[in-house]
Amino acid sequence: MKRIALGLQYDGSSWQGWQTQLHGKTVQDVLEKALAEFCQHPVETVCAGRTDAGVHAFGQVVHFDTTAERELFSWVRGVNAHLPSSIAVRWATEVEGGENGFHARFSATARTYHYLIYNHPIRSPLWEKRAGWAFRALDVDAMDRAAQSLVGMHDFSAFRAAQCQANSPIRTLHRIHVQRQKDLIAVSLTANAFLHHMVRNIVGSLIQVGNGNQPVSWVADVLESRERDLAAPTFSPDGLYLAKVDYDERWGLPQVESDLPFI
Repeated sequence: MKRIALGLQYDGSSWQGWQTQLHGKTVQDVLEKALAEFCQHPVETVCAGRTDAGVHAFGQVVHFDTTAERELFSWVRGVNAHLPSSIAVRWATEVEGGENGFHARFSATARTYHYLIYNHPIRSPLWEKRAGWAFRALDVDAMDRAAQSLVGMHDFSAFRAAQCQANSPIRTLHRIHVQRQKDLIAVSLTANAFLHHMVRNIVGSLIQVGNGNQPVSWVADVLESRERDLAAPTFSPDGLYLAKVDYDERWGLPQVESDLPFI
């Protein structure tokens, strides 16, 4: 038995999130079906971070155990031959297995998400399901200044979904940055881990600052309150991308950056 780690990209628009469901319309369901066909035995996968319906990934990482003997390049080309066009394996590598071996979720040291906002008075069909849409002009500088109050170790209860199953709301946000390129705004966040809907709730609140509905200091006040009702509503999943998962160098995984050149 060997353990294989895969780097995965997917367009989440047509999928009901990562985690397997009875209807089978999830990324995990489709990937495991493709792997089973390629390996010729059932396969169970573990991912670095479960994404919601409509959320995309540049750098999802998964691992699974298999008895199949394949060349590394075959894991990429062979599995992709069984996957739809919206999901692709980008790289594969063999890692240490067993109880103390590599684990896609628990071995991760940090995760980076990007949220893309199309900021224009008129919606664009080209960014449909690829970016959230804000029709009022946004002050990116104000959004970035407000965002810096979130950096560090905090109780993020104010930005946590009611159905979040995490044992603790404490997370360490290493970095957050808001920048614009023409009509596209990118919010980039790196943390040790994220709560359910944490990124989308933060983005929704930053937009309230950007459009002038709230002052820069409001985001810090919301964080301090720990009250979800005081933050903005959860923003659309359309513009959310799992961009990168960091691991210790000893695992030898490719540390793939996002395909967005201005982030």
